[in-house]
Amino acid sequence: MPILLAAVAAACIANVHDGDTVRLCDGERVRLEGVDAPELTGSPRCSAQSRVRLKASANPAWCDAAAGLASRDGLRAFLASGPALIRRTGTDRYGRTLATLSVNGRDAGQYLIARGLAHPWRK
Repeated sequence: MPILLAAVAAACIANVHDGDTVRLCDGERVRLEGVDAPELTGSPRCSAQSRVRLKASANPAWCDAAAGLASRDGLRAFLASGPALIRRTGTDRYGRTLATLSVNGRDAGQYLIARGLAHPWRK
């Protein structure tokens, strides 16, 4: 298994998909590490089958469209408040980069959690 160095670099954010996923300007999909944001309308996690499968999970589907929009918009505003930095830590099972994002020394995930716009991801 390769060793991943957790270097911090500037991040060009092209799109905020939802409260815990962004796309960088080079097309890289990034999932905020340690964060579980509410799902947006149409999320596969909110299908009847997924909700049953995830019900007893440490991270059951959080299917609240209004909260999902608030979380996405909160992350978008946070990332627009200054230059973003990214610290990559790995990849998830969907091939997204796991990382922390920060602006002016503040962590995006902790910002969302502190405002009730996300929960900590439970292992």
